Amino acid sequence: TKQDIINQVSSRASLSRAKAEEAVETVIELIKESLGHGEPVILRRFGTFQVRAKTKRIGRNPKTGETVKLDGKYVPHFKPGKELRERVDASIA
Repeated sequence: TKQDIINQVSSRASLSRAKAEEAVETVIELIKESLGHGEPVILRRFGTFQVRAKTKRIGRNPKTGETVKLDGKYVPHFKPGKELRERVDASIA
């Protein structure tokens, strides 16, 4: 959770909890701002956050079975970097 990350940053970087929370919140806000402008966020050896476009399509209401037109939209997407994929694979396997 975000609170766990804040606690880890606080202890590992020898920061007060308030400073660690401010740092984590700032990083998250910067990522949101960049994605909001359509710019990718590349964190070397970790991964890439980017915005992907979803096209218009026809959906279905599962309750009634009625078809529904769905507008196109933009959604955030995360692609993990090679080092992150390898580390996760090694630690779980």
